[in-house]
Amino acid sequence: MTPKPSSKGPKDVDAYLALQPEAFRRSLQTLRDAIQAVVPDAEETFVYGVPGFKLDGKPLVCYAGFKNHCGFYPMSPAVIRAHSSDLIGYEVSEGTIRFQPETMLSTTLIKKLVKSRMAEIRTGSS
Repeated sequence: MTPKPSSKGPKDVDAYLALQPEAFRRSLQTLRDAIQAVVPDAEETFVYGVPGFKLDGKPLVCYAGFKNHCGFYPMSPAVIRAHSSDLIGYEVSEGTIRFQPETMLSTTLIKKLVKSRMAEIRTGSS
């Protein structure tokens, strides 16, 4: 499930992260750093009301902290399906990967998912 648009809350990613509980904030910052490491030229913005990145004007990925979990959104069911064997143990739906801070996605997996999504955008298959 893709995050719902929101007009409430901070419009600055640092402010958004500052509002998260410490464990969630660390996990979300890890996501942010891993994404930026793969695609340093991506535009950091809010996508559907949550922090994310755009590449070539298209949503690349986004992430969010919720009451009971963190979410990572590769913005592509195909990317999630392609990496389903890497996502065993995580709560996954068509466009969402949910996790607890203590079971954070590895940086390697985050980068792999971002690279797959980036390839979709760049090849026009998104």
